[in-house]
Amino acid sequence: MRRRFAVAVLLLVAAPAQALSPAAQEFMTISKELEPVQCEKRQLRRKIALAEAERRDGDAEAARARFAKLNKDPKTTRLEKRLAELEPRLRKSSDPEDLQAISLQQREAFYRCE
Repeated sequence: MRRRFAVAVLLLVAAPAQALSPAAQEFMTISKELEPVQCEKRQLRRKIALAEAERRDGDAEAARARFAKLNKDPKTTRLEKRLAELEPRLRKSSDPEDLQAISLQQREAFYRCE
């Protein structure tokens, strides 16, 4: 009897970790897939800003060209569009763990990018 109770309590405690809505799970999956591209875009934005500040026009143009090429990739565009469609639904989500889990994933991705 005690063993069953302990297992039931353990399952209830572990359950919230998997209690994300389907929209949140899809958002996190897509974000994980886009992480390398988003990281590269973040680095390119920094390079562009630094090159402009230092008046290195050639470097800024090369970085802008690479950024534009990343934006034109059809797979990336499709995935980013899907993220944009999911975002409003997640903001209205009744599950408070959705936004917490997404926020955690985004913070971890930000620090992995450095």
